[in-house]
Amino acid sequence: MKFGKIAFVIGYSIGAMALARPGLAADTPQQAELRSEVAAKGWIAYSARSKNGSWDLFVSRPDGTSRRVLTDTPDFEEAAPRWSLDGRQLLYRRIAKGTEINHDLWGFQGQLIIANADGSDPVIMGDDQQLPWASWSPDATQLICLNRKGIDIVDIATKNVIRSMPRKGIYQQLFWSADGKWLTGTGNIAGKSWKVVRMNAETGELNPVDAGQSCTPDWCSDSKRVIYSSRPPEQKTNKGYGWTQLWVADGDGQNGSLVYGEEGVHIYGGAMSPDDHYVLFTKCTEDGGGAEKTGGPMFIMRFNDTPAITGESAEMRSIHPNTKDGPAIEFGTGWEPCWTYAEILQGR
Repeated sequence: MKFGKIAFVIGYSIGAMALARPGLAADTPQQAELRSEVAAKGWIAYSARSKNGSWDLFVSRPDGTSRRVLTDTPDFEEAAPRWSLDGRQLLYRRIAKGTEINHDLWGFQGQLIIANADGSDPVIMGDDQQLPWASWSPDATQLICLNRKGIDIVDIATKNVIRSMPRKGIYQQLFWSADGKWLTGTGNIAGKSWKVVRMNAETGELNPVDAGQSCTPDWCSDSKRVIYSSRPPEQKTNKGYGWTQLWVADGDGQNGSLVYGEEGVHIYGGAMSPDDHYVLFTKCTEDGGGAEKTGGPMFIMRFNDTPAITGESAEMRSIHPNTKDGPAIEFGTGWEPCWTYAEILQGR
């Protein structure tokens, strides 16, 4: 890389830092290059605290610039945004003002809202606690919902349940793969709790994805791999409790591998960019992902630069000696980020 290009990238980085990360150190040249690389790649939505203290939905460019609020509603708490695969719509949960958002139970809280991708024209889909853990079908015509009795597939236009199936121990964060063939969620399986699983969307056949304690799964866009938070049992740090790491595995449970880990923080909010080239995650000093407080700093890495470990992290490095440790950039503070490459704010 020529000096002129380095100077340009560093200058760009400092400008982005001033908008997105005031008070933090300037990017390294490698971070600045990554920040420039992702700057125009769509938008990231997430929940964050507004100045009035309530949770609202925000969006920013992946480099942290152009941050703006989508739901400026001081009388409600808004949480867990998720764009449809085509980037045209957004769903989230609207919760009564002052309610603490529970990091394990948020899918049961509040009302489901579906809006345009830019947050306009929000439609209330049901009463409080109805349509729990709702997430999109691949074509955005249906919702898949997880309740205490089972799994319901709901037609959005009519709000009718068109099919139900047993949940087989799944109890939170249920998502459909892009090809429509699979579901993933967290459940109790074979007598063990906190286990990421994959379910056949037609037959209901279930298999574990991770051998250890794991949660908060999401699909890679290839519908073959699942990204999730894991706490491998061999850790002795943090009083033997260990630190939550970000992992990826094939849906059948094969080829599990570390994506990102760092001793001293728990890694949640794992998600992929729409083309699987980049990975999102959130760091929290306390277990749980930060929903009860203010979330945590959110980061982006190239997936090809993983596995990565940050800091001294002696035990993790002894277990994973061959890491790539590529650059990660911080783009804001929040909770449950999601990414679309659609230009959702055209004309605004």
